[in-house]
Amino acid sequence: MRFLLAAGLALALPVAALAQGTPTPNRLDGSGLPATTLAAHPTPASVGETDVDFISSYYQQNGDHGAVEGGVGTQHLTDVAPTIILNVPLDSVARLTANVGFDYYASASTDRIDQVLSSPSSHDVRYHLDLGYARTLKDKRTILSIGGGASKEYDYQSFNIAGSWTHGSRDGNRELSVSGQVYLDQVTLILPVELRTSATGTGNQAHGSGFDNRQSYNLNIVYSQVISKRLQLAVSTELVSQQGLLSTPFHRVYFYNSSPALGTPGTLGTAKTELLPRLRNKYPVGLRLNYYATDLVQVRGFYRFYNDNFGIRAHTFELEAPVKVSPFFTLYPFYRYHTQTASTYFAPYLTHSITDEYYTSDYDLSAFTAQKLGLGFRYAPLYGLGRFKTPFGGRVAKFKSLDLRYGHYWQTTGLTANIVSVDLGFTMP
Repeated sequence: MRFLLAAGLALALPVAALAQGTPTPNRLDGSGLPATTLAAHPTPASVGETDVDFISSYYQQNGDHGAVEGGVGTQHLTDVAPTIILNVPLDSVARLTANVGFDYYASASTDRIDQVLSSPSSHDVRYHLDLGYARTLKDKRTILSIGGGASKEYDYQSFNIAGSWTHGSRDGNRELSVSGQVYLDQVTLILPVELRTSATGTGNQAHGSGFDNRQSYNLNIVYSQVISKRLQLAVSTELVSQQGLLSTPFHRVYFYNSSPALGTPGTLGTAKTELLPRLRNKYPVGLRLNYYATDLVQVRGFYRFYNDNFGIRAHTFELEAPVKVSPFFTLYPFYRYHTQTASTYFAPYLTHSITDEYYTSDYDLSAFTAQKLGLGFRYAPLYGLGRFKTPFGGRVAKFKSLDLRYGHYWQTTGLTANIVSVDLGFTMP
């Protein structure tokens, strides 16, 4: 039901993403490229075998700068996001991919839309499905992919189409990938309860006033290079242009110099709904380095610079150090540091002027520093963790790997969050 759930489940891929304040609840690690079916090209064990990943995450956050109440109030939220990712080889050069799942969230913040606790807005479910097709061309160095998908929740529905082109050098040391996505979204305008009016100008409507749309256009370019036997680098950019409704209709903003008609500052009558420009352009650039320190230790570093026409500039640093404890067991501690300036349109509670053209008190657009620290492990024995017969024809499937990951996130705004994610990998005949 909420915009913060629209990003989709993420895989840990080394590409620049959008600058984000609050970690998206249904991301495995809060970084990398949003997972579309075109985002990666995993290789099944062999033709005729299907890779199946059952991924789930549990996310919980707490804070006291809820945008629904104008920058004050609870930010408590929990989110559970199970997802199934399929990779089906059709032959030696073509495959189908699918990403299907849902998010269930419960939010004390959005419960304040109606100022009635335990209202219908306190929880919602988002369903999503993405399908893709990829084919390796005759030169065996070029991969073309197409795909599309949709997601649906109570007040938000989205459709997307995507395509990508990847080309590697003859010696395998260089690769260039270009991909694009188009998202077409429709939003039901749900306003704060005191700002709803009926067709006659009096009374309350259930949702406020009608619908609006948003379009997003993404262009991703990644160039990777092998520098030496131990060092690899990748340079990436994700150019984004968004048009249409970029405000959240149920986010309140309170003004310090409200007119008499709006009542006393600080009361519900002084509220307006958040208003932001209908065009936003984002210009992130990233650099990733992978260094194989030894046969057992790898160091992965990532830096991203972000800029947009909302006035936000951000720097993000990430570090991950996978350590092979045994041939089949890997530990990977990780750390992420993020700092950003405030949007031109942001001001805290009771700080905006009534003469401001645009205004928001959403702390995701404020100036802050954030950190994330965590630990994960992967266990993938050579012959898998186990085998079992499928109910379809009695064939034998393999439980091949287990990934478990925990991260703790905190901001200088006071927001804290915890996320636990698990990935169960199977090979199906």
